[in-house]
Amino acid sequence: MKMNICLLYGGKSAEHDVSLQTAMAVCQALDMNKFAVYPIYITKDGKWMKGPELKEPVTDVKELVFQNEEMVPHALNAALAPDQQQKYDVVFPLLHGPNGEDGTVQGMLELLNIPYVGNGVLASSAAMDKVIMKNIFAQAGLDQVKYTWFVRPTWEAAPEKAYEQVEAELGYPCFVKPANLGSSVGISKCENREQLAAAFTEAFQYDRRVIIEEGVVAREIEVGVLGNDFPECSVAGEIVPDKAFYDYEAKYKDGNTSLVIPAEISTEINAKMKDMAIKAYKALDCAGLVRADFFVTNEDRIIINEVNTMPGFTPFSMFPLLWKHTGVDYPALIEKMIELGIERHQEKQRIIHTF
Repeated sequence: MKMNICLLYGGKSAEHDVSLQTAMAVCQALDMNKFAVYPIYITKDGKWMKGPELKEPVTDVKELVFQNEEMVPHALNAALAPDQQQKYDVVFPLLHGPNGEDGTVQGMLELLNIPYVGNGVLASSAAMDKVIMKNIFAQAGLDQVKYTWFVRPTWEAAPEKAYEQVEAELGYPCFVKPANLGSSVGISKCENREQLAAAFTEAFQYDRRVIIEEGVVAREIEVGVLGNDFPECSVAGEIVPDKAFYDYEAKYKDGNTSLVIPAEISTEINAKMKDMAIKAYKALDCAGLVRADFFVTNEDRIIINEVNTMPGFTPFSMFPLLWKHTGVDYPALIEKMIELGIERHQEKQRIIHTF
């Protein structure tokens, strides 16, 4: 009998289009002899659109964009089922950014007691918020760049004071980022006060809180982590962008970025990086997967930058490529993640809710 799987994608996020690309790639890789695949598309304004069962691989993202009747939010428990007789065996949230990768959808699935792929509420929300994530990493003793943050009202009340604080604590160059967003959306590199002011304005369009990080001269190395309570690491890969930093254009549009897999690093650095990746994974109580991103300086200082709980997931994205070079191809990786989601759900069912 086929396993009923729901693909949840789109979303009310600046990373909506990235999610559509991910959903198409997963649809193409799933073995439809093993899985009955049911899509649910979330529009940019947050409406949930349930599509028909996918009988064959999707070749255009337009096939995944539905304009049918919106689901009624309070009837989601009934709606999250392929038909009236059975429920989904597992939901695969292919959502990037806020309102999907940040624990909100995961919390809904927890309340409905439906198995799902990937990280839970705590890890998803903590890792999505760069300030909270970095605070947790600091408590875990992981080496990081210096950073500070502001909320919009504080900045609007005294912008010059905010800029002076950044200059005193971090200096230039520095990076300004929305605290809760990925895919390098809204990120700016700043070399002076004028650029810093523009960067604050840009980042605050996407979030009510921004984080500012010290700039470092370093290589960008990434590691994939896969598993639940006994996670394992992939080989390491290096990003070599053909511009100042690895921004949205470099990731998804211009194609002028080289991915070197495996990264040319020493055995000692490789081992320490994997140890730090696992430490970060456990500090956030992650499940299923993350991509852990590091900086490695010329002095061999290893700095953790962040972890991404739903990294880019097309066959040409770094996370799947890392595992491909480790010996796990794209279809096998997807099936492994589904297995891990069901395993995590079964583990939670052992919890007693009465006393």
